[in-house]
Amino acid sequence: MSAKRRVFLSATGAAVALAATAAVAVAGPVANPDGPSASARPGKPAAASELRVMTLNLWHGGAKVDDGLAKQLAVIEKHRPDVVGLQETSGHSARELAEELGWDHWQSDADLGIISRFPFTSEVETSRAAAGVRIRIDETTGQEVELWTAHLGYDPYGPYDACFDGMAVEDIFQREAQSGRTPQAEAIAKDLAPKIAAADETPVLLVGDFNTPSHLDWTEATKDSHCGYGQVDWPVTKIFEKAGLKDSFREANPDPAAVPGTTWSPVYPQHEGSTGVDEPQDRIDFIDYAGDKLTVKDSVSFVEGDPKPVPDQAGNAWPTDHAAVLTTFTVG
Repeated sequence: MSAKRRVFLSATGAAVALAATAAVAVAGPVANPDGPSASARPGKPAAASELRVMTLNLWHGGAKVDDGLAKQLAVIEKHRPDVVGLQETSGHSARELAEELGWDHWQSDADLGIISRFPFTSEVETSRAAAGVRIRIDETTGQEVELWTAHLGYDPYGPYDACFDGMAVEDIFQREAQSGRTPQAEAIAKDLAPKIAAADETPVLLVGDFNTPSHLDWTEATKDSHCGYGQVDWPVTKIFEKAGLKDSFREANPDPAAVPGTTWSPVYPQHEGSTGVDEPQDRIDFIDYAGDKLTVKDSVSFVEGDPKPVPDQAGNAWPTDHAAVLTTFTVG
């Protein structure tokens, strides 16, 4: 979320809040005509006693590194998610990944995408800056989940307001609303409310790049890592918590001082990549969930290798400017 990233996003950032609306033009799931075969789904469990959920921002569809698609596939094949919520697909990455994997997929016109080794069972629905689909994760029992992916507004960015400008918290929160994140989160929470109310039957997953830290991370215990600020009740994560969604990463790793889970950014240690002031490092990518049929077994944020910072990132094995998040749930 550096100043450099703001330039990169200038062509698409304005579309983020409208991405889900634009996605209506690509209504419904797209799948192989005969359904993905077991052989095309490496590691497919016989029954969904576990569900591995990933969120990954693809950084302009992988265009910022050499051989981006191959590197994206390497991440997915190594870490074996069952379902993945994608952001910054550039209108093609979900389709391309699914074609290589033999998975079901949905691709928006611009930003969002979903891929799954399990079959889609509904048309795609949309909210502000989010979209979701129902997925059957167990053919024997008929168990389904709702998977939603979101990419919230990115500018102004709260940690910059705090760390670079030293703003009062109330002023930061006003700019959170100005960014679009707060109203987007409110709209998503409202649209998901009936699904969350029924989540004990059909679990709900909301994943994505929320472009904000969490109130669970900015605490008195971590203020030395967050420019001297103590508890900050960042609005987006509070809205989703109030709506009944739980933060799977923080359930698995309850101490933010011991396990910060930083996802922004492995290639921006400084504000301009390898120069400038220190870039605020935060966890801004999330896997939230609701429903008592899901229990968090483990959750990690991760990066492959030792990626070089911008502007020397083209040869990185890691294909993006975010860390990925992967949560393993037990089902039942």
